[in-house]
This record gives sequence, structure tokens and C-alpha cells, in this order.
Amino acid sequence: MNITIITVGKIKEKFLRDALDEYSKRLTRYCKLDIIEVPDEKTPETASEKEEIIIKEKEGERILKHIKDNSYIIALAIHGKMSSSEELADFIQTQGINGNSNLTFVIGGSLGLSSDVLKRADYKLSFSKMTFPHQLMRVILLEQIYRSFRINSGEPYHK
Repeated sequence: MNITIITVGKIKEKFLRDALDEYSKRLTRYCKLDIIEVPDEKTPETASEKEEIIIKEKEGERILKHIKDNSYIIALAIHGKMSSSEELADFIQTQGINGNSNLTFVIGGSLGLSSDVLKRADYKLSFSKMTFPHQLMRVILLEQIYRSFRINSGEPYHK
């Protein structure tokens, strides 16, 4: 299976980069992983709603340039479907069985995803009703993808 993560912004914090490196290394046993970072837009503290939409659209255009036609797109969205780790594992396995061996997860910037990216998504996934920093969300997503492969392989993983 091929897993691509398209994400807005760079990771500056060493502790987060270390966690990403560790999960990326662990995942090499199960899939081909590609992480694509697109530049984020600077958001003024007092940005109007219209300015925020423009920022999301610019970031969205950058994201959409990296989406391949043959990939199943999973957008991380606060209003998406929530699932347990076991349900996510089953979802990933089902996609492979259905011939979707190229999965692309999309993480937006601090303002979220543009409407165009959300329209392009085949599935919207939510990890919580809470808001997480998008840099931390990348670590959480990689950990859950790793956990999914462990579950699907019948390997032990801390519950």
C-alpha cells in the first residue's frame, strides 16, 4: 500500500520531527510512505473571515497540485467521521481490498482546509471535536496509521 500525507507547513520543533521520523521508520515495514509539505500562508492576528477564506484557498491550491488522480483522498476535518483505532484499521484494510492501494491523507493549516480540498476528498476523517495544532496532528495521524497496520497484521499493540 502507498500512503501519502499532504500537509501544510513545516515542522520546526525537534521533538515532533523525532516522533515523525520514528513512525516513518516503523511504517516502512508495512507501506511506502511519502510526506509532502506545502508552504503555509501567514495569517494576520486580526484576519477577517474573507482573508481567512483567501488563505485557505491559496493553501488548498498548493495541496490540490499534489493530489494524484488514482489516489483515494482522506481529508482530516473536524466535521468528518470519527472512528476508533480498530475502525480506522478496518477502513484502511477495506480500501486496499477495494483496489484503493494509494491513500492520501490531507492535513490543512491552522485555519483548516479549503472548500475545494474538502470537495475533492473521498472521505472526511475527524480525530476529535477538539482542535489540535496541525504539526501535532501529523504525529497523531502517523501513529494511528502505524497502529492500523499492526492491528491488521494481527500484531500486538498497546490498547
